[in-house]
Amino acid sequence: MEFGLVELSRLQFAMTAMYHFLFVPLTLGLSIIVAIMETVYVMTGRPIWRQMTKFWGTLFGINFVLGVATGITMEFQFGMNWSYYSHYVGDIFGAPLAIEGLMAFFMEATFVGLFFFGWDKLSKVAHLVVAWLVAIGSNFSALWILIANGWMQHPVGAEFNPDTMRMEMTNFFEVVFNEVAQAKFVHTVSAGYVTAAVFVLGVSSWYLLKGRHTELARRSIAIASAFGLAAALSVVVLGDESGYSASHTQKMKLAAIEGMWETQDAPASFTLVGIPDSDARETHYAIHIPYVMGLIGTRSLTQEIPGIDKLVAEANERIHSGITAYDALMTIREQRDATPASVRATFEENSENLGFALLLKRYVDDPRQATEEQIAMAADDTVPGVGPLFWAFRIMVGLGFSFIAVMLYFFYRASFRGMRFPRWALRLGVVIIPAPWIAAELGWFVAEFGRQPWTVDGVLPTALSASNLSITDLLITLAGFVIFYTVLFIVEMGLMLKYIKKGPYMDVEETDSWMERHAHRLRTHDGKGPFAAEPAE
Repeated sequence: MEFGLVELSRLQFAMTAMYHFLFVPLTLGLSIIVAIMETVYVMTGRPIWRQMTKFWGTLFGINFVLGVATGITMEFQFGMNWSYYSHYVGDIFGAPLAIEGLMAFFMEATFVGLFFFGWDKLSKVAHLVVAWLVAIGSNFSALWILIANGWMQHPVGAEFNPDTMRMEMTNFFEVVFNEVAQAKFVHTVSAGYVTAAVFVLGVSSWYLLKGRHTELARRSIAIASAFGLAAALSVVVLGDESGYSASHTQKMKLAAIEGMWETQDAPASFTLVGIPDSDARETHYAIHIPYVMGLIGTRSLTQEIPGIDKLVAEANERIHSGITAYDALMTIREQRDATPASVRATFEENSENLGFALLLKRYVDDPRQATEEQIAMAADDTVPGVGPLFWAFRIMVGLGFSFIAVMLYFFYRASFRGMRFPRWALRLGVVIIPAPWIAAELGWFVAEFGRQPWTVDGVLPTALSASNLSITDLLITLAGFVIFYTVLFIVEMGLMLKYIKKGPYMDVEETDSWMERHAHRLRTHDGKGPFAAEPAE
């Protein structure tokens, strides 16, 4: 692949976005887990829960600070690397980002300070309220970001203005309640909850293997396994909702994920595994599960899901319609107020396909001069990379189901086996710590790579969105980002490992004193409750 201006811009933004998303899921989930732990502390008054809240809150704080640093850089890239995109759709895309910055982020940042420095200055209940406001702010911030991204996937509540040559918002509430954005939000935050649950479970498992901080570790596993099980089940259910949404908002993406070249008779089957072949336009050695794709994609057994070949043919027709819209647009641009009403009517009739005509800009300066061969090539460009999407989706789903199994097992042992965990299970808990990050990154790859060749689906091709920068500028800034983010990653890992190895160092005397009294009560009453000290099997 030859790396030109657009490809390098995409590579730089992809690296920035995917690196930033290493921090986001842990922030989303850990903020909720910390708030739950502090809730238990306020309800019971047991200092062990306060110690747990402070310990996991410290790890949350480290992750939060570094996540903010990478997120700010990413937002600046819209203006630097994607200036035409910002000009073309900035009226719509900029609104949720502005709301996120002014409302959600400042709310989150303000209460994070109160959370860390208000322990001895606020009452128990007031501090608990702050903890929940931090969690709400973190998740609220994600909502507005995902509303902006959801609009790129399914642009509603906006239309192209031929007089200003830009997209303009027509209905703010359609943008906010965009079905794709809402499905992405609940799916993404649930994935973040799973990530945090696996992280807490893994670190706690390591403590039990080392025989350190066992009381904190057992309680943390109890919270993480219950929370993680609910979240993992939610991810699967809400992922199904995303599939249903894609069946009528992003049909090409769904067909590519399935490696579905030809339209199947209803109800479509789900391809479990196979080897997609883009050259032969078929999926070799495919193993199908009958009816499943029809149920996921259409919620019925009677509706078909169009295949890639059919969608390419539809794209060809839309390109022809888009050329008509483009021709009318050029007339409007030249004649302005003197434009005949019939020309404006022609534009309005075909305006929804204008973006498809812009796909031809890759091959010809004026889409009206395109040949049928070029139109066919542009229609083929609407097919994203089938192989990478096919496998990324299946690995992600496989990991998702594995999290359900892991959380279910630990929840069972925590609830019904006296908090005793076999050493093999504890080792597994440590080993799988990176897995939810892999799944989350694959999920974003499917969402964003599956949208190509569009920056805004059906509206603005990626090839037209980039700034007019030199290759040298991009290579220098790309190298700078790689170096900067590598340093940040080393700092993040170093701080995390430092504080994990250090363990819960706050409120140690008070907690140890309470634990001694608690252990004495258990011995006195021959108790073997869920939090009684038990050796690992």
